[in-house]
Amino acid sequence: MDNEIKTAAEAYEAAALPRRYEVHIDPEEARAQDQQVPRAVGGKPMAQKSAAQWAYERIVLYLKTFEEQLDGDHEVAMGFTGADAGVLRIVGMGYFDPDIITFYGADPVGGKMQHIQHVSQLNVILRALPKAEKDAAPNRIGFRLVQDLENDAEHSPATT
Repeated sequence: MDNEIKTAAEAYEAAALPRRYEVHIDPEEARAQDQQVPRAVGGKPMAQKSAAQWAYERIVLYLKTFEEQLDGDHEVAMGFTGADAGVLRIVGMGYFDPDIITFYGADPVGGKMQHIQHVSQLNVILRALPKAEKDAAPNRIGFRLVQDLENDAEHSPATT
């Protein structure tokens, strides 16, 4: 139990902050997953975000964490449950308020793909695939997406 005395504002802020909780069998894996939620995601109260924005931001964090665990020969791809479309090598991601998430990319043989999904149906699988171009540096979309969130937070008016 937390015995620290807090002001009403601190208690309200703590209740509104996003929390992430995971348990892993491997302690090293647990440390890799135990990260602070970036200010770009936690700085705006969840109640002020659409379901699409909130889902987008959390998927971005999962993508980045997944990519941090990949070697230089693999890139992230996404599989969608309940579909025969296979996997999508992610090259972009976005949302359309209030409730649509979209993923842009290509299938393993290079065919262009776009997946559009309502947040209530969101169910994705992150997979590691060999790089599309063996001699190129691996694409790390999660890192770019987090940077975009941070840039957006820096240029947005402060919320109170």
